[in-house]
This record gives sequence, C-alpha cells and structure tokens, in this order.
Amino acid sequence: MTTRPPRPLPIAVLISGGGTTLKNLIQRRNASQLDVDFRLVISSTAEAKGLSFAHAGGIPTSVLAAHGYPSAEEYGKAVFDACRSAGVELVVMGGFLKYVPIPGDFENRVMNIHPALIPAFCGKGFYGSRVHQAVIDYGAKVSGCTVHFADNQYDHGPIILQRTVPVLDSDTADSLAHRVFDEECEAYPQAIQWFAEGRIRIEGRLCRVLPPAA
Repeated sequence: MTTRPPRPLPIAVLISGGGTTLKNLIQRRNASQLDVDFRLVISSTAEAKGLSFAHAGGIPTSVLAAHGYPSAEEYGKAVFDACRSAGVELVVMGGFLKYVPIPGDFENRVMNIHPALIPAFCGKGFYGSRVHQAVIDYGAKVSGCTVHFADNQYDHGPIILQRTVPVLDSDTADSLAHRVFDEECEAYPQAIQWFAEGRIRIEGRLCRVLPPAA
C-alpha cells in the first residue's frame, strides 16, 4: 500500500440492520476526526434502520438483497460493481450479515469489525448477542473487539487493531455488548483513519501500522 494523497478516503459502508456503526462513523467525520468521503451505503434489506442515517447525511444508498441473486458470487459481483462505480477505495462492513466473496482488486480493501477477540469466539454464526453470550458461557475474563481486513473466510483476514474489556461476573450479553461497542466506536474509526493516511502495511498475516508522517 502506498502513501495516499491528502484527500478524503472514498468509502462505502455495508449494513444489514440498525446502522449504529455507520452512525458513529458519520459523527466522527462530521467532527473532523475521520478523513473519509461517504460515497455509498449498501444495505442487504430495505428494512434496515441504518438507511435513515445515510439519508439524513445525504449519502447515496443502494438496497441489494442476496435472495435476488442466484449465487453468492453473483451477489458479491453486484455489491463490488456498485462500489467500483462509486469510486470507492475502502469497503467498510458495518454489521453486514451476508457473505460476499471479495474480488482480487479489493484484497486488503475491505474492513470488518468483530465484537470479540479473534481468533476466539468468531466464525460463521458468531454475530450479535450470540458472541457475547458465548464469551460469558465459556467463562472468559476478557473480551473486546477486533478490526481486521476481510477475506473469503469468516473473521479470518489480517488483524489491524484490537481493544479489550473485562468480562464481569454480573455481565449479561447486553451489558457486555454495550461495553464492547464503546470500544468499537474508538477502534473502527482509528483503523479507517490509518488506512486513509496510507499507514497500513500487510506482510502475510501481519499488519503493520507505520508512524504518522513527520
């Protein structure tokens, strides 16, 4: 990855539900804490509440439902064709619950955030409250969130950033989720900003973050 010119990073955000991640990113951009240009929000359903945040922010939206395509490959092609048409340089998964194969030209250009510490409590079927309940049921003492580049396996690509929270004896899935989400709200914008500044280098599975330019 080469150093990018000093301009907002064109991104697309993919959502399936409430859009809390999208809302946080918009707020960070509006507070001049995130150097991005929201080119497109893609939702897997017209009922996603997160679309309202995009509409309020004047961000173009597209609803692409997976059941309208004969295969995951065709669905993925539609998603990434829309991103290409919008001039997107980074795709941000914001609670997107559909599998899309990632094409070669978007390798290490799709970010995801997972509400646990990968490689623990991750993989197919581990999303939302299921993750936090699994952490509690296992008796783990620490959880957190992981920002990583997505590849064609669930929760598998190179890890960019992790933040931790304690798991309390009194925790429910909801209380743990709330505490983890507070960390997500810091971690995701940070990782995206590093990408926008051209500071991320990938060496195999290792993600290096370079110091800021002098």
